[in-house]
Order: sequence, then structure tokens, then C-alpha cells
Amino acid sequence: MSQGLLEQLVDALRVLPGVGAKGAQRMAYHLLERDREGATRLAQRLLEAVERIGHCEQCRDFSETPVCTICASPSRDRSLVCAVETPADRLAIEQATGYRGLYFVLQGRLSPLDGIGPRQLGLDRLAQRLAGGEVRELIIATNPTVEGEATAHYLAQMARQAGVRPSRLAQGLPLGGELEYVDRGTLAHAFGSRGDATG
Repeated sequence: MSQGLLEQLVDALRVLPGVGAKGAQRMAYHLLERDREGATRLAQRLLEAVERIGHCEQCRDFSETPVCTICASPSRDRSLVCAVETPADRLAIEQATGYRGLYFVLQGRLSPLDGIGPRQLGLDRLAQRLAGGEVRELIIATNPTVEGEATAHYLAQMARQAGVRPSRLAQGLPLGGELEYVDRGTLAHAFGSRGDATG
């Protein structure tokens, strides 16, 4: 028996992180009962975003253009590159610190059990940037999780092989935490007092 439109909508909403069957059902009912105009706007923006937002050719962040505004900006310090796991981590650093360098968004972290290796994280592209001679410091801002630490170790080795100084965010970040959920003050302090990365 095929699902009706309501069931299909509930199932579609469950793709969002942290949304279970009940939460998806509540969202679907709210949109249909109280905010059909908002539902139409949401559907249009989502379709437009999926069709038009890709990845920056240089840093792999989300971008509507081949090169994002940060990578294209002449006022950014090209000798500094900050490697982060996700676009949300990049945004957290951008909002909480005075960092004026460039970024490299891994779009994940090394996790061999999940089939995520260096290729999936675009590390060949990062290696080319580091070997280009323009980058002096690679700031490693992966999350302090087991996979994040393994990724940081790998990135530090890559940087050293290219003659680039690797540094790591400092104290104040909770072990097992996620950067996007750390308060601005803690993140700004950790970013400002980063030290040499081990690896």
C-alpha cells in the first residue's frame, strides 16, 4: 500500500538531524494547519538552495559561486589557513574571533569505519595548497573527539611535510564537544591561544 502525501511529508522531515517520527509529525501538522504560506516559502527556498548552492573550489565551504566570498576577498591573510570539519564550525570561528585568514572545510573527519578517508575530505586539494608556498600556518580546528583528534594528527603531519607550521586550538574546549555549540568567549580564547599541533 502506497503512502499518502501526509505520511510522505512526515518521512521527508525525518531527514533532519534530531527529528524523530513525533517531531516530524508535529512539524508537518503545524505547516499544514497554521502556516501554509510558510510551508510554500520553505519548499521554494529549499529547492532553490539545493539547486544553486555548491562548494567553493578553494575551501570546500558552501557557496553559490565557484569561489566563495571569503576566498575571493583581497583583505584576507593568505598565509593562514584554518581547517574545520563543517561549514557550521567555520561560521562559529568567523563570528567568535577576529580571524582574518582563509579556511579549508573538510566536510567531515577521518573515520575509516564509515569509509571516510583523506580522499573524501579533499585532503589532496589541501596538500596542493600547502605545497604552493603561500601558506605559513595551518590552524587545525577539528573537534576534540576521537575522530577529530585523529584528523588533527593527520593534518599536522601533512603540514610539516609541506614545511608549514601546524597549530591547534588551545584550552577551554571540552573533550568530545562540537565547535558549533561552544560559547563565543571560550572559542575566541581557544583560537587566540592556539599552540603547536602534535603529530
